[in-house]
Amino acid sequence: MRVLSVVGNRPQFIKSAPLSAALVEAGIEEISLHTGQHYDPDLSTVFYDELGLPEPVYHLDLRQSDPHRMVPGIREAVERERPDWVLVFGDTNSTLAGAQAAGGTAVAHVEAGLRSFDLSMPEERNRIAVDRIAALLLCPDERSAAQLAREGVPGRREVVGDVMADVNRIFAPIARERSRILERLGLEARAYAVVTVHREANVQPERLERIATALDRLELPFVFPAHPRTQHALESVPHRFRTVEPLGFLDFAALTSQARVVLTDSGGVQKEAYWYRVPCVTMRPSTEWVDTVEVGANVLVDDDPEAIVQAVAAARFPDAAPQLYGDGHASSRIAAALYASRP
Repeated sequence: MRVLSVVGNRPQFIKSAPLSAALVEAGIEEISLHTGQHYDPDLSTVFYDELGLPEPVYHLDLRQSDPHRMVPGIREAVERERPDWVLVFGDTNSTLAGAQAAGGTAVAHVEAGLRSFDLSMPEERNRIAVDRIAALLLCPDERSAAQLAREGVPGRREVVGDVMADVNRIFAPIARERSRILERLGLEARAYAVVTVHREANVQPERLERIATALDRLELPFVFPAHPRTQHALESVPHRFRTVEPLGFLDFAALTSQARVVLTDSGGVQKEAYWYRVPCVTMRPSTEWVDTVEVGANVLVDDDPEAIVQAVAAARFPDAAPQLYGDGHASSRIAAALYASRP
């Protein structure tokens, strides 16, 4: 069996690491394609280096996020390789392009069924579109599978857990052992916050200025590894705080897992915070990871400066928080599902 895996941004590089290993173990040949959606070396190459991933067989190097520009290159790779599956991850434009470019080849969607119910988010529109294309819907939890059933999505649903839980299980202990990021930044464990902001909506001047106002008011020291897009947007927004360059995966994992609180607009970081048992403040009006909010580990504050400041001050991780999104062995279940559902 042959699988063409389409990746294009930081979360997808990370998710692909344990899954690539599971595919090899299952005897499945993987051909990887990097769309170039994230082309900054700090957001792409460094993850291949740190996670030990082989270089992609195909590298479109588009240096942009337009899915229409990605489709021809992906389609050419599909036609040349003739895989049994095109495997796509999450909700990015690379995900959408991979699904649309598959043609007659079956699509398997990792993280199928997630919904924030906010159609103003391009990621939400991507999720819905990809799920309608996919023949195999690899769901992180029962909630996601039930959502697909309610929508009448025709693909086969499999609840496998979340591959990011696999990443956390494998790499978080390594990160804390190897990284010296706290020492380099002069931080004490549980005495600082981590901030990430990168969503398209949040780097618009009005929203970013409101978020920056809140960050300037925080009494807790924080580290803000800034996405290149965010760093550029901050140049026109008044603020007093400093940012740092994007961090490698191991440094970011070590930093986040030992934080007092995380402030983010990233879906992946919301989950990472949960698995690290670090309270999360999400600067969005909605989230696809609803369970983290329902159990009290995550709070939605949108871009309200007062709500952000208050949420950080009050942030506590609930002692009785249950295990969510799998047991850290989703990758092997995905490999088995690919075999069982072979077209």
